Amino acid sequence: MTNWRYDIFRRAFIVFLACFAVCAGAAAKPSVTGLRIGSTPESTRFVLDLSSDVKFSVFTLADPYRVVVDLPDMDWKMAKTEADETRGLIARYRFGLFQQGNARLVLDLRNPAAIKQAFVLPPQAGAGYRFVLDLEPVGRDRFMASVQAPVPERSKPLAEIEPAPQKRVDGRRTVTIDAGHGGVDPGTISADGTYEKEVTLAAAKELKKQLEKRGRYNVKLTRHRDIFIPLGERVEIGRREKSDLFISLHADAIANRSINGGTIYTLSETASDKEAAALASKENKADIIAGVDLGAGTPEVAEILIDLMQRETMNYSVEFASILIPRMERAIAMRTNSHRFAGFRVLKAPDVPSVLVEMGYLSNAQDTKFLKSSRGIEQIASAVADAVDAYFDRHDARLSSP
Repeated sequence: MTNWRYDIFRRAFIVFLACFAVCAGAAAKPSVTGLRIGSTPESTRFVLDLSSDVKFSVFTLADPYRVVVDLPDMDWKMAKTEADETRGLIARYRFGLFQQGNARLVLDLRNPAAIKQAFVLPPQAGAGYRFVLDLEPVGRDRFMASVQAPVPERSKPLAEIEPAPQKRVDGRRTVTIDAGHGGVDPGTISADGTYEKEVTLAAAKELKKQLEKRGRYNVKLTRHRDIFIPLGERVEIGRREKSDLFISLHADAIANRSINGGTIYTLSETASDKEAAALASKENKADIIAGVDLGAGTPEVAEILIDLMQRETMNYSVEFASILIPRMERAIAMRTNSHRFAGFRVLKAPDVPSVLVEMGYLSNAQDTKFLKSSRGIEQIASAVADAVDAYFDRHDARLSSP
């Protein structure tokens, strides 16, 4: 190669490398590499160490008192144990993907507080970029004056409420699988640091795979990754897909850590027992946990949905639960009175038979070990898939009978 050709090649290669580096840097998400909390009687400071400058917005929500920080999608390069220590005005905090392209940090406050200042510090004195949030204690009246007005929840018009699902023309039923929690809402966290949102997503993906292998179903997931989906949107996904069955997967916690086993829940505004009522209350607060406050102006929504709930649809839900329980018993231990009832918001689609499957308790070491294993997830998914087959076999037989 002549010298001039070599020089052109060398320069072109250098330009290529430079362009590649720029493009790679542009594509990389900003990351959080550490966090700290400092406090005095007069204020509390919350700091995130960042890999680059970011845009953000901060607002407050009430009952419970919270500060919400919206950020771009971030790579949280921190061990889970780094998010354990809290102090000052901050009782606890959580973070995660809130919606496409956006992350959310939610700070639960011990007492009402005002946002004194929030800013990003540029690199200096050997430190990189830092997001700084300073809070100061205030009275409730001042806090409430700063609260963001909640967005009213929308319910479907009456004309959009459809009758109970019938047999599909193409012979395929649609099953929507809801992986509980996600993103900024981790759900239960076990003693060994296992997140409920991770267990439910793994189980949902395995169930989807097993159902699709059977060639009988169109299978939809409410979420495909670690992202927050509001409860109302989960219901609407099931309805939008004209689902014939909605299955919500969970792995919760209970105060008595010796208790283990699965439980199946169907909808009822009157809970079957205090434990079912407490669990429904906890699950129904998922939107609040994620920094969404839909409480104002919406207490009638639940009543409307229940009024519209067809008795036939509720009966179908109970029927599927009765088919599912004996098949689950072959795969995992099931609790006494394994079919229970409560007012879970995620089960309130008026035209889609729906069940909530508690696959076990992350508060129990035995259940946690099982739910973390690929074998455990496969066994649960296989049992649920077999129940789905049996449920639709029964319905198809009814439709085909004279």
